[in-house]
Amino acid sequence: MAKQTQGYARWLNQAALLLSVPLLLVAWQYVSVSGVVNRILFPPPTEVTVALYQAVRDGTLIRDVLASLNRVLVGYVTGAAAGIVVGLLTGRYALISNLLTPIFQLLRPIPPIAFVPIVVLWFGLTEFGKYFLVFWGVFFTVWIAAHYGVQKVDPMLLRAARSLGTSERNLLVYVMFPAAVPYIFVGLRTSVSISFYTLVGAELAGAFAGLAYRIELAQQNMQTAQVMGGLVMLGVISALADRTFNFLARRFVWW
Repeated sequence: MAKQTQGYARWLNQAALLLSVPLLLVAWQYVSVSGVVNRILFPPPTEVTVALYQAVRDGTLIRDVLASLNRVLVGYVTGAAAGIVVGLLTGRYALISNLLTPIFQLLRPIPPIAFVPIVVLWFGLTEFGKYFLVFWGVFFTVWIAAHYGVQKVDPMLLRAARSLGTSERNLLVYVMFPAAVPYIFVGLRTSVSISFYTLVGAELAGAFAGLAYRIELAQQNMQTAQVMGGLVMLGVISALADRTFNFLARRFVWW
């Protein structure tokens, strides 16, 4: 009896997982066409699908996706690399930590979108300003993960490495960094979603291509289906990036 109950619960969980998105689409379609809401302001998924298909046909969707992915990739890679290096240093050396941590703790709570006006003044409408905003959103999340990860390294592991004559550089690179990698990967995965919502602010700062740019343009022209389509694409790409990162993390950070 217990096995039958467990089997039924497992089947029910699998069914819920498979039906989650289809049920959302059905409910969305019903609410939109039933007259409960203004269909112009809340178009059904069928109209959003048509808008996305048209964007694919005229090539705008591909250009926007590539432009947005380029900004996310450059900002994410540079922000993550800087966050790891600085986090290792502040986590390991008290002098560097005392020098930088108060500054970072002051700047970290400021949302990247708050820097949009000053970034426009500094960099104009160039791509560098958009890279900077994504970099800003990623850096602090990865830094604090790396910083915390280094501080959580087992002291016995460090003593064992020192007893074998390991130099300070090798201790940092070959002992502390691998031990902190699980914490770093948590920060890296969190930063994936952060980079995408920072991208929205970056493209609203002035762009000529990109998903957030296209959303703003469609909103100005009351093309609500295109707005919803852009939001769906942002969600899909962000979710795929998160799942891909999680898959890679499980393969390369098995411990």
